[in-house]
Amino acid sequence: MKSLNHYFTIFLMALFVSCGGKQEHAKQGKTDTTAQSSDKLDKEAGKRLPQKDPEFNGEIGMTYKESTPDYPKPVKAPKDAPNVLLILLDDVGFGMCSTFGGPVPTPNMQKLADNGLSFNRFHTTALCSPTRASLLAGRNHHSVGTGVIIEMGTGYPGYTGIIPRSTALIPEILGDNGYATGMFGKWHNTPEPDISPAGPFDRWPTGLGFDFFYGFNQGETHQYYPTLYRNTTMIPAPKTPEEGYHFTTDMTDQTLQWINNVKAVDPKKPWFAYYSTGAVHAPHHAPKEWRDKYKGKFDYGWDKQREMTHAKQLEMGIIPEGTKLTPRPKDIPAWDSLPDEAKVVYRRLMENYGAFMAHTDHEVGRMIDALEASGELENTLVIYIVGDNGASAEGGLEGTYSEIASLLGIQLGLESTMKHLDEIGDPESEPHVPVGWAWAMDAPFQWTKQVASHFGGTRNPMIIHWQKGIQAKGEMRDQFHHVIDVVPTILEACNIPEPEVVNGIDQKPIEGMSMSYAFEDKDAEGKRKTQYFEMLGNRGIYHDGWLACARFGVPWQTGGKSGDMLDVPWELYHIDEDFSEANDLASKESKKLEELKKKFEEEAKKYNVLPLDGRMAERMDPKLRNTSAPPTSWTYFGKNILLPEAVGPQLFPRANTITAKVEVPKGGAEGVITCAGSFSAGWSLYVMNGKPHFRYTAFEIADVTIPTNVKLKEGEAEIRTEFTPDGSAEGAGTLKIFVNGEQAGEGKLERSFFRHGLEPFEVGRDSNTPVSPDYAKKGAFPFNGKIKKVSFQVQPSS
Repeated sequence: MKSLNHYFTIFLMALFVSCGGKQEHAKQGKTDTTAQSSDKLDKEAGKRLPQKDPEFNGEIGMTYKESTPDYPKPVKAPKDAPNVLLILLDDVGFGMCSTFGGPVPTPNMQKLADNGLSFNRFHTTALCSPTRASLLAGRNHHSVGTGVIIEMGTGYPGYTGIIPRSTALIPEILGDNGYATGMFGKWHNTPEPDISPAGPFDRWPTGLGFDFFYGFNQGETHQYYPTLYRNTTMIPAPKTPEEGYHFTTDMTDQTLQWINNVKAVDPKKPWFAYYSTGAVHAPHHAPKEWRDKYKGKFDYGWDKQREMTHAKQLEMGIIPEGTKLTPRPKDIPAWDSLPDEAKVVYRRLMENYGAFMAHTDHEVGRMIDALEASGELENTLVIYIVGDNGASAEGGLEGTYSEIASLLGIQLGLESTMKHLDEIGDPESEPHVPVGWAWAMDAPFQWTKQVASHFGGTRNPMIIHWQKGIQAKGEMRDQFHHVIDVVPTILEACNIPEPEVVNGIDQKPIEGMSMSYAFEDKDAEGKRKTQYFEMLGNRGIYHDGWLACARFGVPWQTGGKSGDMLDVPWELYHIDEDFSEANDLASKESKKLEELKKKFEEEAKKYNVLPLDGRMAERMDPKLRNTSAPPTSWTYFGKNILLPEAVGPQLFPRANTITAKVEVPKGGAEGVITCAGSFSAGWSLYVMNGKPHFRYTAFEIADVTIPTNVKLKEGEAEIRTEFTPDGSAEGAGTLKIFVNGEQAGEGKLERSFFRHGLEPFEVGRDSNTPVSPDYAKKGAFPFNGKIKKVSFQVQPSS
């Protein structure tokens, strides 16, 4: 009789063989099924992201010798999926670039247009963050919480500046489908309170789907001294302006380096690069060698320039035959009415602005040429959007040498710019063109950036170039489309489905539609029948070839707008026959107008547009984005603190104190203890020649340095400032400086502001541009002693 062990051994062997056979059979069966319907399975898998971990299809034995491994394979993009290069310029009007009839030569843009498709009825939202959020989400800007720029976020669903988790962005969708993803340049879609070294980082570029980020996080940056991040870490620029640094060149280098690294590691892996320039947003910084090329190019003025652009657009077929040039608004002065000294300043500002655009075209061309030389361009879908809105009128009627002042509602006047005429475009400037030139760059349309009611604010050229995927070349497309249509176009080109669930969260349906139906059929009927527009109280509604709109105020009035948004008159245009919105039919077609006004209300309720809010500068106060009572005290230790100003101490124009406890080294103290802002506007507490000083810089209209008469002795010391406001609207007041409890200095601040521009709050140094001219030639002027603690206290707002 055989032992029980013998039968048990036979049983185990049979069981193992049986299981192995079933596993092999199952594996074979699954392979056959996958081969028959792989596309269907891949698309189904792509509807829930990230995709599930791959199943194990190997064999498991008692030891590795009897086993077959099956290492998890990474998710792969669909076969022959193209690379995607998404280019977005900033603040470029429809009529600026020569490719679309404008005065600034753009040969590299022209090369893409000649070998691709140009779209002349493509639309943005009229402002920075909203266009960018819509572009990446494929949904309307209010649907993704970005009804205004992030610096103006408020506590309403359409206006928080927080992109919902239910609206995953295109980099996350592509990344979860096998793409490498990189973002370069201007981001401007992280909620302002989250832009700090402590995060949270889930709504930074690397938290929203990008593998890599190199650029800046807010609405603008100094092109020579950028506030720069690599992923989530603030870093210094790699060179100085004296060494030839310019951010557009730097970001181009970084983009190409990243693409080259992706292809070096995995040549078959497609990539998605979002190349989003800070150009040509203010401050307008063009290298001198580029500015020199534009001397005398705009001597004839903005009225003549619009006429020339309009004629060229007709000649080139950019706009339809019979398109009218819209007249100059009464709010903008005629060029011939200006005094000669004003014309000198305005020409110089425009020469610099034009040079900035030409320099940008050069850098885009450098990138395209490199892709072509490497063989990458052939299967790269290039979507080139020439501006996130129209040209900007935020420089005011006279332009400005310091556009940060304009954003804060302060117009410095012509005299300020005249004093710095030869510095325009240099690192010491923050220039912006006057309204007249912005309006000229938006020819043939009415108005400018911010004005979502009119095409000067929302109609931007677009070029789509894809050698391998589009046969048509050098043709115009005139179907009505919107920035929300870019994501579905990319998904269709890449053969990737729209996801229904991302990270376990049900997704809002994408609100855009693919534009690919028009790629090979220029006469295809446009599929977009309805699109609303709204920005800062400016409203518009497109429906079946008609557009009704209502404008609230003027875009250069960035603060203190008066009047009732709901009382402004509506206009009506039949844009299928009136390309430039030149013929207002409101009085003749009152029934149609009422129909469209009702349509706007329906769309506004559907997409979180309400409540309407026309405020601009007033909404830039960071306290509006606090979810609890605003802090009234801050304390920092050591001297390696660097934060965006909006998340640092919010001192002025409220009563405040700064208390610094330091240790003075042998030989005496020197350097910056704490500061915020830049050479144009900011404050700094520093020690010079052993004596504490306080500097408040206010756009040269109220700059003041308050010295002390006490030299710090070796050892521990306490330096304290006390600011007492006088209650005036200008934020004026008295500032006293105390050393070890004894008053050592006093002075008057004639102006103060609730924020000071582009540069960070710091403890221990002044890293970018100097707040005080006292240490302008001393670099970051780091404090040479020990900073034990710096405390800030403000009087709570009443």
